[in-house]
Amino acid sequence: MSTEPETTEDTGPGTPEKPESPETPEQDTAADDSRGTTAAETAEGETAAGEAAEGEAAPGRSEAEAELAAQQVERERIEQRKAERKGPIESGTKLSGKAADLLAAVRAVESGEKPVATAFTEPAPAPRRPAPEPVRRPQPAPAAAAPAAPAAEAVETVRSVLREGGAPEALAAQVAAALGEGADAALREDPWQLLRIDGVRPEQADGFARALLGAACGPDDERRVRAVTVWLLEQAALAGHTALELPALTAALAQRGVPDADAAVQDTIAEGEALVFQDALEEPGAPAPQEEDGEEAERPVRVLVGLERYALAEESLADGLARLVNSPSKEAAERWEAAAAGASGGAAELARAVAGHGLVLHTGTEAARAEPAALLGAARAAGLRAFAGCHTADGSRRLAALVGEGAEAAVGTVAGLLSGAEGPGRDADGALDLDLLIVLDAPQLDVESAAMLVESLPDGARLVLSGDPVVLWSAGPGRVFADLLAARACPQIASRTPDPGPLGELVSGIGVGELNQVEAPGKEIVIVPVRDAGEAVHRTVQLVADSVPRAIGVPAEQTVVITPGHGGAAGTRKLNSALKERLNPGPGRFGGFDAGDRIAYSPAPGRTVPGRVVNADADGLHLECAGAPVVVPRERVEQCVRHGWALTAHQAVGGRWPAAVVVLPGDAAQTLSRPWVYTAFGRAERHLSVVHGVEQALPKAVAEVSAKPRTTRLQSLLRTQVPSAG
Repeated sequence: MSTEPETTEDTGPGTPEKPESPETPEQDTAADDSRGTTAAETAEGETAAGEAAEGEAAPGRSEAEAELAAQQVERERIEQRKAERKGPIESGTKLSGKAADLLAAVRAVESGEKPVATAFTEPAPAPRRPAPEPVRRPQPAPAAAAPAAPAAEAVETVRSVLREGGAPEALAAQVAAALGEGADAALREDPWQLLRIDGVRPEQADGFARALLGAACGPDDERRVRAVTVWLLEQAALAGHTALELPALTAALAQRGVPDADAAVQDTIAEGEALVFQDALEEPGAPAPQEEDGEEAERPVRVLVGLERYALAEESLADGLARLVNSPSKEAAERWEAAAAGASGGAAELARAVAGHGLVLHTGTEAARAEPAALLGAARAAGLRAFAGCHTADGSRRLAALVGEGAEAAVGTVAGLLSGAEGPGRDADGALDLDLLIVLDAPQLDVESAAMLVESLPDGARLVLSGDPVVLWSAGPGRVFADLLAARACPQIASRTPDPGPLGELVSGIGVGELNQVEAPGKEIVIVPVRDAGEAVHRTVQLVADSVPRAIGVPAEQTVVITPGHGGAAGTRKLNSALKERLNPGPGRFGGFDAGDRIAYSPAPGRTVPGRVVNADADGLHLECAGAPVVVPRERVEQCVRHGWALTAHQAVGGRWPAAVVVLPGDAAQTLSRPWVYTAFGRAERHLSVVHGVEQALPKAVAEVSAKPRTTRLQSLLRTQVPSAG
């Protein structure tokens, strides 16, 4: 590994800015530096990831619209499932104290009543039984138009309320869209509704409420405590949690000035704005603990509170996975045997596991993608209906190259499959017309996407989830792949195919906590020491524009810059500004963009699509993303498009570039972790330059800082439905 600093230009001056911190203690440290950013930025950090677009999902609608339509169908299915519940949220244990009070509150809500003091003396509900097989899966997403923009008159009335309360008038359109008809009246009646808008913090909503309500406004106002509780749960979801443990939530409420945190949680549950759960902390079937007098002791549980959206998606996912695990089809046994016979090496082991099981997990690095690619080819050759979905269009391109002939019809993106733009289509019941679905980049699946995929599979289909368990987890809530690996509820096939060359050796060492010195005779790895953030920006521009093209032969447009966050003196904003000035200078005539600019487009939260600007007209900003044309309406450009020479690791995950420049300024030392370094360094195919300003913080992060824990329920839900594979 060489340590060759570039000296062709003088080092530019620079003073590091004070780094901005995430909003809540639960939020991962690589998150966007403020909640007041565009959707294109808040979709990554520790709360976003990249995925490439596939153009339009159907004639007359964009892929983003199709994906939103598919998500709406899933929401309706979940609502129907909720309505079919016959009783209160079930449990496997006895509760007392706060846990029993909260569960009683839920039971009162389900009966249509607001709980009163006497409601909290009810006994705990009966043990939770395994959920029955889902009755029906989501239907194909119908063509749907994008949500209509709020009327100009409605926006103006909201603007007047914002002006009166001293809030930014620029939020008027977002507030009108979020609150719907009568938004101005709703905002006057409950000023804390402002917290529903991205970027608004509780202290800002408090100031707005004081301006509108005067003396009637207080920290114990029921409207405030409910809004702050929901806001904290939303912040937790942005940090990857599907729920929060009750003590963590009440502690966070106390930090936000809520006088009675327990009452705030109970009130929020009573109003139906959150759900409460209890999960057993022991294996199902274990003997009940006994008191000294021989009576059965109270079983240990944890009490969780979460938003309905993610809680029901996680339950739906567990139900669907249990269906696949417990009922593999025997009808196509001969074809599955033929598929296994047609594979060799690691792919044969994977094919044999798939032949006998409905769910199989496959782990490995980039080189291991050859194994699911071989499985896909063997299954199709045996006459099975098989499809593979990746997180990004770049991932699909790489997989298609491995599959070879016929890959165009057999490989796509997960987003394209869910929206209907790619894949085999659906049968009359709304299920995907498949015998085998292989999902690569599986760690990037959040609970909602995973639930939609699993519920879309027909009975008897096989599902293979394949990915590298060391990379950063999904942008959205959950840690689906990690939870399934920990649950050991199905066969797990670990690839033994290593990534080649110095880069493969370096990244493999990082995966096990070792930052090794690696021989790189072809300058595959170069370390560029820097003193401060200003020099880091200067060296980065120099590497991308001059050194890497000249010494390595990789042009600037094939080099990605990766940095820990958006803010700070060497974040994506500073780097993109400097890179644009050098590589594509211009006045920003299209809302800050010029033709030829590299961009990062976020068609939906948690997805980042690399592309470039083509032009702009009355229809909006015209982009080219993954070879497909995309038009972003004018009103969405500021929220969804940003410059993309420099990305965060979450934006870059799932993609690979011939060269990568990873920037580690001194103010980023506290944000580094082993998964972040592993992901960032692993984006390079041929060459990696590390702009290194964190000194010993880098090896320390690799050795000691693992992924931040996420609170999820998938493992406990599966334990009651799927026998452990041991």
